[in-house]
Amino acid sequence: MQRRCPGNDYTARRMYMITMVTEDRHPLFGKVLGRSDAPADSPDAPRMELSPLGKKVEDCWHQIPVVHPEVELIALQLMPDHLHGILFVREKLDRPMGKILLGFKQGCNKAYRELFPEAAAAFSASRSRGLLFAHGYNDKILLREGQLQHWIDYLRDNPRRLLMKRERPDLFRVQRGLTVGALQFSAIGNRFLLNRPLLVQVQCSRRLTDEQIQEVTDSFLFQARMGAVLVSPCISKGEKHVMRSAFEEGLPLIILQENGFTELAKPGGRRMEACMRGQLLLLAPWAHHNEQLTISRNQCLQLNEMARQLCERG
Repeated sequence: MQRRCPGNDYTARRMYMITMVTEDRHPLFGKVLGRSDAPADSPDAPRMELSPLGKKVEDCWHQIPVVHPEVELIALQLMPDHLHGILFVREKLDRPMGKILLGFKQGCNKAYRELFPEAAAAFSASRSRGLLFAHGYNDKILLREGQLQHWIDYLRDNPRRLLMKRERPDLFRVQRGLTVGALQFSAIGNRFLLNRPLLVQVQCSRRLTDEQIQEVTDSFLFQARMGAVLVSPCISKGEKHVMRSAFEEGLPLIILQENGFTELAKPGGRRMEACMRGQLLLLAPWAHHNEQLTISRNQCLQLNEMARQLCERG
């Protein structure tokens, strides 16, 4: 769960999104109710029903600015086995943010011991394990305009996304060792798109003008409307435009990506909707990495070659 930004001053004025998971991912904070397709104002709207422990954890979160008035709480979303919270460090801290979050965890651990004394007493004393929460946490730093609203929307949408995963687990579970001819991938999404009779590679020169990009986009969209599945790593401007346009129309896509998937990976944003519809397959030939790496020219060539082999293997 540890993901830190090298060189970041964790006492400085910043806005963060924090993620913490329970030890062994036990669903202790409550349960998600409703239907994924229910309107937000419906009695069946996706929602989280907190357990007594979940309510205590929520209370501990709201105590953070009482103890540390430099910190403002923006949002919190508890899920059965994890939480996401957004906080704003308004003034320079006299200790790193991690120490503040450690205090929050300690308050949650106290509530856990009070509610489950026997379980807490029996819990392993190993330093490699936490009590209520697993050791560490994940943090993301606000860097761009519009990012905060994206975070808030993501938190609010978590219950619906979990219901979607439960309704169609086959489309959201990471599949390892997916073999296609001589190629092997990790995959998320509708892998049956690989069995469609016509797969078409989308590869566009970086030298195309905007007018030429629109021309090739129209051509690829026509093929997709006739039943073709478009396949691309979406590297050049033209490839991105084609695949984005097809995505907006709800046409079937296979996207190859340089970064692989963690065990708990899931498609983000509207890609999750596309997976639910069976419109999208994500393929990754290489392992996951946390670092923000720039894709190399050799990797671009390899991904385009893989796309070609997928389309021509029949």
